[in-house]
Amino acid sequence: MSQETAFTSQRVLLSSTSNVGPATIYVQDGKVTRIEREYKPDGALVDAGTKLIMPGVVDAHVHINQPGRTQWEGVVTASHAAAAGGVTSIIDMPLNCIPSTVTVDAYNQKRTSFKDGMWVDVGTWGGVVPGNASDLVPMLEAGARGFKCFLCDSGVDEFPPVNEEQLRLAMTELKKKNGKLLFHAEMDTGASVNEEQDPTHYTTFLESRPPNMEVKAIDLVIKMCREFAPHVPCHIVHLSAADALPAIRAAKAEGLPLTVETCFHYLTINSEDVPTRSTEYKCCPPIRDAANRDQLWAAVLDGSIDMVVSDHSPCTPDLKLHPCCGGSLNGAVEGDFVKAWGGIASVGIGLPLLWSEGQNRGLTLQDI
Repeated sequence: MSQETAFTSQRVLLSSTSNVGPATIYVQDGKVTRIEREYKPDGALVDAGTKLIMPGVVDAHVHINQPGRTQWEGVVTASHAAAAGGVTSIIDMPLNCIPSTVTVDAYNQKRTSFKDGMWVDVGTWGGVVPGNASDLVPMLEAGARGFKCFLCDSGVDEFPPVNEEQLRLAMTELKKKNGKLLFHAEMDTGASVNEEQDPTHYTTFLESRPPNMEVKAIDLVIKMCREFAPHVPCHIVHLSAADALPAIRAAKAEGLPLTVETCFHYLTINSEDVPTRSTEYKCCPPIRDAANRDQLWAAVLDGSIDMVVSDHSPCTPDLKLHPCCGGSLNGAVEGDFVKAWGGIASVGIGLPLLWSEGQNRGLTLQDI
């Protein structure tokens, strides 16, 4: 048994219902053993003075990409970044790794690969793809936290989308264990890229992913959530389109087991401000305009949106087709928003982003 160590500050936030005040937290063998509501700097391992000590935060949407694509990211670097940013728990998504986490074998392979590289707590989502309904309960029993599916192309061949019939098969299995299902909520509405527009302009990409793609998908999510309520809790990942908020609020008022997340980038960046050729801003669904951002913030503050996450989704620089890094893909030009990989890497910077913007809008430390 190790010696008890102390962390103290004049400003400590102990929970979402407590006020900030002086406290000393004692830790032994990695666990909090006791808390005294006094500032006691003498003998403390960490004396934060007037700096804030608060619980680590959870980021429930991170793409670690291990195994199989660790040149994009791996558990060591992802968990290092999380820890540096005040995130003490991350939940890894089931795609961009190879194999995708859609079977028990793939789940076990991923967890084994993580064993010696985790600097924070790491959980794992499984995936729903066509034909794997019989794998879902065994994955839950192996430790999967729930499952994610796509209602449109995922961007990687090994994780295809599901249709309504395939969703129903999967949810019938999840109903047996009250398994949670997460939705990448975009569906095809006939929108496409205007080939006559410059692909290095952000609006060319933005107009190819209009809000009604999210609205259509979320309508289906709510329908399926209602059909399987209360046994299959449903969760909408990375909400971008504020147009879907009326349907979400109505579903919550109905009492459906529906939760929603949005992302740091949707709350801190406006589409109007994205520079030409700056493909580091590309993600799916896309960053939208300032008016949309204001509506997302209102939904965060009134509780219609339940959580804020990173959707940390890194790749190698060449796949971003950024002018600073070179790279080419299917004849794309540098700075091509249409063909660049869609993903923003922010697991290590999300907390300061959220607080910097949020405190100006009425967000409190307790809210975080």
